[in-house]
Amino acid sequence: MLEVGEMFEVGKMVVYPAHGVGLIESLETKEISGDKHQFYIMRMLGNDMTIMIPANNIQNIGLRPIITKTELDKVYEIFHHPELFSQEQTWKRRYREYTDKLKTGSIYDLAEVLRDLFLLKHKKGLSFGERKLFDQAKELIVKEISLLKNKSEEDIAEEVELVLAEK
Repeated sequence: MLEVGEMFEVGKMVVYPAHGVGLIESLETKEISGDKHQFYIMRMLGNDMTIMIPANNIQNIGLRPIITKTELDKVYEIFHHPELFSQEQTWKRRYREYTDKLKTGSIYDLAEVLRDLFLLKHKKGLSFGERKLFDQAKELIVKEISLLKNKSEEDIAEEVELVLAEK
């Protein structure tokens, strides 16, 4: 079990599952029902929302550091393995499965969702819900890669589209 403050430092960028990248602004102690608890105070990039995350619950929430170059290579490898994709499921089942994957916070699950919906989009089109999931997965991945590579989100969005389109 990680000690409070051991995994995330103030000033570090981290990923909050299904919400994206944020900055750890502080670690604060609050008294709740007579007990003292520590919370990470995180400001989300993009919408400037502030989130209080119980420090003793970060593993359950799925909070994680920004991906590394090695992890990015694995993400791009996932993009190149379309044979893992099956469109045999109903759109409702796919939607539920992809929503669950987005909630995990795993960059690899995000990559699978983006790859599968990219392929489906080009084969037969996406439902409204699937389009929203596609956009959400792409936005989450692009934001994280742009921080890793220190490039604009527009440049990374183009790069991701190119990698997805490679056969």
